[in-house]
Amino acid sequence: MARERERDRDERDNEFTDKLVHINRVAKVVKGGRRFGFAALVVVGDQKGRVGFGHGKAREVPEAIRKATDAAKRGLIRVPLREGRTLHHDVTGHHGAGKVQLRAAPAGTGIIAGGPMRAVFETLGMQDVVAKSLGSSNPYNMVRATFDALKNQDSPRSVAARRNIKVSALQSRRREGADAEAASE
Repeated sequence: MARERERDRDERDNEFTDKLVHINRVAKVVKGGRRFGFAALVVVGDQKGRVGFGHGKAREVPEAIRKATDAAKRGLIRVPLREGRTLHHDVTGHHGAGKVQLRAAPAGTGIIAGGPMRAVFETLGMQDVVAKSLGSSNPYNMVRATFDALKNQDSPRSVAARRNIKVSALQSRRREGADAEAASE
């Protein structure tokens, strides 16, 4: 029974990829000298639209990474992706002084983003996105701002359900608006 539960947990862990975003070494000065501790920021995802981040602190680096990975797996969010490769619409997110802009991109663009944001998109399974970080370059704030933006991402299906209309009706309205805009120019 216990072995079976452990095997299930191992299988669940294998479906996730994790990326170490940042390690911070902190020193506490004591009578004998300095005591070092480590803080790790890890992003975890299944490369199919689920992603999470975690922060862990410990005296040893591997232990800090393990704690951060466990925290990331507890806080997974699902992000709707268009065609499984990009965002449905442009979105901004912020946390503290960190502000990010995420833009949908055509196929073949790739991931154009800075370090911490790139880790989030790679573990999410996104293939085409253009992202810009404005303000703070602190990796913690950048990751949290990216998650804030991804939480604001809506799929046409969820918008249609919220408005009690069909997805096709929603998309035909969008096309009519674009046609009228093009005709007026």
